[in-house]
Amino acid sequence: MGVMSSVKHVPSSKPAAPGIDRLSALLSRFRVRTHLFFSGSLCGLTPFEAQPGRAFLHVLRAGTLEVSHPQRLQGLPRRLRVSEPMLLFYPRAVTHRFHNPPREGSAFSCATLDFEGGAHNPLVAALPPLIALPLREADGLQATLDVLFAETDRVRCGSRLLADRLFEVVLIQLLRWLLDHPAQAGIRSGLILGLADPHLARALVAVHAEPGAAWTLPRLAEAAALSRTTFAARFRQTVGTTPMDYVADWRITLACAGLREGRAVKALAAELGYGSAAALSKAFKQRQGVAPRAWPAREAPA
Repeated sequence: MGVMSSVKHVPSSKPAAPGIDRLSALLSRFRVRTHLFFSGSLCGLTPFEAQPGRAFLHVLRAGTLEVSHPQRLQGLPRRLRVSEPMLLFYPRAVTHRFHNPPREGSAFSCATLDFEGGAHNPLVAALPPLIALPLREADGLQATLDVLFAETDRVRCGSRLLADRLFEVVLIQLLRWLLDHPAQAGIRSGLILGLADPHLARALVAVHAEPGAAWTLPRLAEAAALSRTTFAARFRQTVGTTPMDYVADWRITLACAGLREGRAVKALAAELGYGSAAALSKAFKQRQGVAPRAWPAREAPA
């Protein structure tokens, strides 16, 4: 590999849960918008400052690169050397600096990503601070990038809009790769690892698609095709929380998204499986520390 990092290479594997769409329910409820902001050569030092709620997706098309990270974060190397075409994805606000050869430079296509919910987006929270993926390792990615590069290399009608949409496709293909290769990406626990498990994925997808259903531990275990004891133990070890706590957290996460949109607590309670607005308010305050009606003001930017 052309990356110097702490993540070890492991052999590719088949999809963990064939026949299950593990992403659509998440991405439909927490949308992401991508925006092409650069395509061309970079020479010398190029800083990318951390911006709250904003992610970066860089595609190194050709050349070599050294990346430095002034922040000390677990899973984030201080320096990274890249010597082959590479996708660099920063899902959260992380300051990073590109050090390119001063003359010949390196060729890039770069986009910013705005995840709905920002740091509260469950996918964002589940990802490491940096994913470095050699383009040769992701099946189907090169075909998408060929179309993307064709659109960014010359100006045509609608090129900018099409490039934005193509970066969304690149992101989905990257997430697919992560679900099939979590260990290679350095993911040791959490939602991504749960979705990579063929049994747990069935239960997680069901909860994501029907958050208001009357979920119980036996019903979730049945969805996963596991015994109750095996399911509960595997879920906690893999995802890092109990199944019922995950259901509650997912419902509150969706409640937060609804409150951002200005929706009424009563309507959210009915949709998310609570018997009344009071029941949702009680559960919400237990996890967020404030009542639903006070939450939007607390979360508003200063």
